[in-house]
Amino acid sequence: MNNLIVLNNEKVSEHNGKFFSRNYNLKRLPEGLTKYFNVHFIARKSNVIENHELNLKNIKIASNIIQYIFFLISTFKNQNTKYYIISITPYTFLASLVLFFCRKKVFVYLISNGHEEWKNLLGGWSIWMYDLMFSIVISRSTVIAVHEKIAQKNKFHLIKSSFLDKKWFSNFKEPKIDKIRFLYVARINPVKGINEFLKMFNNIKFDIELSIIGKTNNLKHQKEFETLIEKNKNIRFLGYLDKRQDLIDVYDNHNILILPSYTEGQPSVVDESLSRRRPVIIFEEIAHIIEDRKGIFISKRDLNSLTETAKFILNNYKKIQNDIQQNKFTLEDDMIKQISTIINNN
Repeated sequence: MNNLIVLNNEKVSEHNGKFFSRNYNLKRLPEGLTKYFNVHFIARKSNVIENHELNLKNIKIASNIIQYIFFLISTFKNQNTKYYIISITPYTFLASLVLFFCRKKVFVYLISNGHEEWKNLLGGWSIWMYDLMFSIVISRSTVIAVHEKIAQKNKFHLIKSSFLDKKWFSNFKEPKIDKIRFLYVARINPVKGINEFLKMFNNIKFDIELSIIGKTNNLKHQKEFETLIEKNKNIRFLGYLDKRQDLIDVYDNHNILILPSYTEGQPSVVDESLSRRRPVIIFEEIAHIIEDRKGIFISKRDLNSLTETAKFILNNYKKIQNDIQQNKFTLEDDMIKQISTIINNN
């Protein structure tokens, strides 16, 4: 097998000789690629124990950018090596400059274009810095993107992102549709629109429920979030779930997934919900994610539109479920095979 060095901004912790990733999907991706490559994983060091154990043989975690680049340069001794960058951040940008200078073959995987995340991190004034990094990286790399709006390049490889396996399509449970039971599954972060959604939800006057799965590492975001949910008995905060079956069970106990994000590429929660035949509500800013899938509904970002959309779904639930069954789903194995083919052929 050829060597593939996977670089990203992911934080990884080490505990009792084992490594743990913060993000489940960014664990599954390098693990899946081990079917086709000898994968080496370079990530940033986390000071807390993360949730998802990494099943990889070759892992390096860097305490700082100097060590990160050192680990990268140490891979240069093998000439038959390709480099796979997941998302553009200051760490991966500096790594890409080293790779370009040394004439290495670089692939960049774009899950989102990153502008909203960068704006949320440092403010609108800083977007020019991300634009500069983004332009340099994609100009010298083979781009693999989950949506054509992300790449902003004439030549790129479009793939369908998925982390579904066959278990998502087995043992279906019919939902209760006596009232609206919203489910939110994402980070507790302003760019995900959760706080604005909670302000709307707290003004709903009829019987409705909301369960939230997620976590945040930002104390400011956490405090605002806790303030918004603490006085509403119809909101349950379930924390972070790291087991797939537990997550499937939660989807089955709700009837509508709410995704209030301001920016998304191909959010995995949408297909997770649809695989369990649960409809999804999104807002106008991310209408592009629908593509040809049935069961996704667009609401305006106001209380009247949200409640009308949710009630329409509830009143037409069986028909919508039948429509959802017509969707064609990509499985994780299919996505990994697409990526490996692109890397091997370029």
